[in-house]
Amino acid sequence: MKIETKAELEALFERQGKKRWELNQTSAKVRVEKLGRLRAAMLARQGELYAAIWDDYHKSQAETWLTELFPSVVELDHTAKQLSSWMRDRGAKGAFILPLAKSRVHYEPKGRVLIMSPWNYPFQLLIAPLVSAIAAGNTVVAKPSNKTPRTSAFIASLLGEVFPEDEVAVVEGPGAVLGELLLELPFDHVFFTGSPKVGAHVGEAAERMHAGLTLELGGKSPTIILPGADLEKAAKKIVWGKCLNAGQTCIAPDYLFCPRGAVDDFVAAAKKAIATSYGATEEERRASKDFVRIVDVRACERHKALVEDAVRKGAKLEIGGTFDTAERYAAPTILSGVTPGMDIMAEEIFGPLLPILAYDSVEEALDYIHAHPKPLALYVFSRDKKAAQDVIARTTSGSACINDLIVQIENLNVPFGGIGMSGTGNYHGFYGFKTFSHERNVMRQGPINMTASFYPPYARPAQARLRGLVEAIYRLK
Repeated sequence: MKIETKAELEALFERQGKKRWELNQTSAKVRVEKLGRLRAAMLARQGELYAAIWDDYHKSQAETWLTELFPSVVELDHTAKQLSSWMRDRGAKGAFILPLAKSRVHYEPKGRVLIMSPWNYPFQLLIAPLVSAIAAGNTVVAKPSNKTPRTSAFIASLLGEVFPEDEVAVVEGPGAVLGELLLELPFDHVFFTGSPKVGAHVGEAAERMHAGLTLELGGKSPTIILPGADLEKAAKKIVWGKCLNAGQTCIAPDYLFCPRGAVDDFVAAAKKAIATSYGATEEERRASKDFVRIVDVRACERHKALVEDAVRKGAKLEIGGTFDTAERYAAPTILSGVTPGMDIMAEEIFGPLLPILAYDSVEEALDYIHAHPKPLALYVFSRDKKAAQDVIARTTSGSACINDLIVQIENLNVPFGGIGMSGTGNYHGFYGFKTFSHERNVMRQGPINMTASFYPPYARPAQARLRGLVEAIYRLK
């Protein structure tokens, strides 16, 4: 729905405020039926999704299926299958001084939820949290990115077909203006995926409204190749992870630490992997239907400037470095001889550029990682399990993966989220349901209330004896 005024937005918010109490009472069966309708609509209209994302930034049907539709359906199916068990109250052990009281943890919806999704995976990164929010019984206002207008319009149409607006509403309008209007409303939970800079602003707004908050951000996710690693296998996986969605992935390998003596061999293997996937020449790579475009001209110009700065400061351009900003094309690019002082190491690249930093000791890589903000992901390639685990133990990140990249996000039985500047909170599977639920402590007192023995007046002898017994049991003296 197009929102033109603040009054329209407030009216929508009020309608959802009335609906939330009805949704609060819905059963797992009702919620699963809603997810089923969404699933059917997604599959019936998947051709429209492929066309929309292709128009927005030249993403092939195969890659859209792999990174947008398939993970969304898997998230939905996993949730629908498990929801009944997730919603059951969980009993809790009693307390000594409350021997007849019964306590339980009850999962209830948080209420009105705002989901603000990004442009880089415009469908999947809206649908995944939406599935969790619906499963938890909330109303949802969703704001997709205006950088992918065709996909955003498709999402609005799709969800408008499945849900009434007082349950789920997709609002479209100028990004910054509409975003600010939304952040003035007292939502019960705000879920934002995007850059750390905007995430900090969203976090401040959520704090003002005392809302729950999930921030899925990003950062410079490092990859470390340890001595003796299989360079051929590592190169294939790193190239895939770096070029997937043209590097516009929050958990993409941002930069690579490689043993100094292995750099040339790794570069040769990476060039081979690029040629196999996208073409042996620059002309073939530019013409490839499997290589995604950059989201806008400004981002493409930024990537070009990063490469030019690195080369000017002494980096070696191993492959790529070709840009067509009018067509939003940035070639798969590898740079060796990169040093920390280059602009490409200053902030998240979010493009198909791989800077390689050579190291003589693993300690150099770890010292560098320790000195910078905690990343959303960290990758290690090694034949030595103990050495790889040592790197994991001596670092921190939102997620980590040994001998692969990106795929750790696909296991819905574990949480996905950031730490520090890379994010707050997590989701996927049960963890998404939990994110959008309030864990409510519900106690029923029994017929005998021992705590009454501690009511005033406090000088009674019987109370003193009881207090002495409690102090002895809890070893307070």
